[in-house]
Amino acid sequence: MTSPTPDALLGPADVRELAAALGVRPTKQRGQNFVIDANTVRRIVRTAGVRPDDTVIEVGPGLGSLTLALLEAADRVTAVEIDDVLAAALPATVAARMPARAGRFALVHSDAMHVTELPGPAPTALVANLPYNVAVPVLLHMLERFPSIERTLVMVQSEVADRLAAAPGSKVYGVPSVKANWYAEVKRAGAIGRNVFWPAPNVDSGLVSLVRRAEPPKTTASRREVFAVVDAAFAQRRKTLRAALAGWAGSAPAAEAALVAAGVSPQARGESLTVEEFARIAENAQHTEKKEPGQQ
Repeated sequence: MTSPTPDALLGPADVRELAAALGVRPTKQRGQNFVIDANTVRRIVRTAGVRPDDTVIEVGPGLGSLTLALLEAADRVTAVEIDDVLAAALPATVAARMPARAGRFALVHSDAMHVTELPGPAPTALVANLPYNVAVPVLLHMLERFPSIERTLVMVQSEVADRLAAAPGSKVYGVPSVKANWYAEVKRAGAIGRNVFWPAPNVDSGLVSLVRRAEPPKTTASRREVFAVVDAAFAQRRKTLRAALAGWAGSAPAAEAALVAAGVSPQARGESLTVEEFARIAENAQHTEKKEPGQQ
């Protein structure tokens, strides 16, 4: 692999100069906060454990701060960018600052939520500074659509990082926690200060590591069926599961039957259940549906 020049990464002056040349101002609408510190992006790449044989997908590359650091370490990088101006400019930035690596870079100009296929080899890692307003849906979409992604490291709002990595019983354990855990082992992987961004956000940021499970929880229910139980359980999180799942199951007694069959207390609340327990409830709902009145 050809070594990049020492000044290949973007510093604060580079970011502002590039933004000014493009007429770009970060927008709150798209949750844009550009990283201006080269040490931070190198730290992210190290924490992500990016290897020389990795094909990395990056969502929301912006001006390319993290992109360039990823290209230093990975075999290939594919960036997904929705912004017209940023998407048009990024290949030129890569070519100018890392010409020897430009052939290993691909850009997909699209909304990440609409991406269903990528050019080149299947991605093995996802590393991204995710736009705060869409971080969770984008993360879950990528994990669903690209099962080849083994390792993920995302930078998100600290509060979102806490939710993603929360364990059952925690006050912030909820839908993102359970759904992320369906795909991966999830943990907090560090904090990021506000002063490494331009503009500096009003919230702290955190890194979340997700290592893909060898296989999802063993269950006869589909992912969609399990996630439907999760959504229903947390839509009214203060209610007992018997009450919260009544609409999903068709009635409170039907919900109770599914819960008892799954070995879960009808008086429990969603925040106390593991993803495996949600899967058992979904399984047993299937069974109760087969035993409606009049059926043998």
